[in-house]
Amino acid sequence: MVSHTFTIATRESRLALWQAEHVKALLEQMGHRVTLLGMTTRGDQILDRSLSKVGGKGLFVKELEVALEEGHADLAVHSLKDVPMELPHGFSLACVMEREDPRDAWVSSRYATLQDLPQGATVGTSSLRRMALLRALRPDLKIEPLRGNLDTRLKKLDDGLYDGIVLAAAGLKRLGLEARIRAVFEPEQMLPAAGQGALGIEVRSDRADVAEVLQALLHSPTWLAVSAERAVSRVMGGSCSMPLAAHATFFGDEMSIRATWGDPEGLQPLVHAKASATVKDAATATRLGESVARELQASVKYQADLQG
Repeated sequence: MVSHTFTIATRESRLALWQAEHVKALLEQMGHRVTLLGMTTRGDQILDRSLSKVGGKGLFVKELEVALEEGHADLAVHSLKDVPMELPHGFSLACVMEREDPRDAWVSSRYATLQDLPQGATVGTSSLRRMALLRALRPDLKIEPLRGNLDTRLKKLDDGLYDGIVLAAAGLKRLGLEARIRAVFEPEQMLPAAGQGALGIEVRSDRADVAEVLQALLHSPTWLAVSAERAVSRVMGGSCSMPLAAHATFFGDEMSIRATWGDPEGLQPLVHAKASATVKDAATATRLGESVARELQASVKYQADLQG
């Protein structure tokens, strides 16, 4: 096999660097030479406002895409749930790696589960999806914004600003912080975000040489699952400004996908949709996700008509 020299663009948070180092190690095992290019993104800099109000999760990838475009880097490693559903012209998602735990985690110094919280307790999250789902589970709680990288969020919890916070289980596990997890939310309780727990690798569309090397890291079941999930989000106009969850699982060749839309203010009931089909390629997975999105749209419209 031909050996290549690659530069990986990455955010400089501890979790992002772990993810980039993980990909670096795998490529080096294949005989390639790899360096990291650490960068600070706008999403890392703006911490006083919710992402939905300042441009969405694309703020975490724009600077990395500039590095790819200008030739300073050959690939960028992202948490897939941070990657916009539509990539800019000239970029492609070349690889999705095997998924870590996609579930949300309950983290608290004092309370073992969400249900143990006293009435009116304060829970931290800036995810509109988590807000909507938390309000459905415990409408009495006070939901407060929580921005910053993983270590920053945990410090805010430890400083007593919240009674508990909700984080992605995958990030805690990757950083060896699994002991901080008091409980995990099963998908039936809190449906994960599209792509949660998966790593995506972005390249310039004209870098077929890089994309070909990355095929060795692609995990087909995860690729198909997130193709369906991202299709739901794409049809719904999904971004972090939409309280949307989508999660797909496999049973043999049959994929089952569930989606939920919610009102972060808790003024409307959650809307659910689901479907199953035999899926063996990304096109079929995408069509399944699109069908669930259309069902979800119809249900959202029905709810709006009822209230209108």
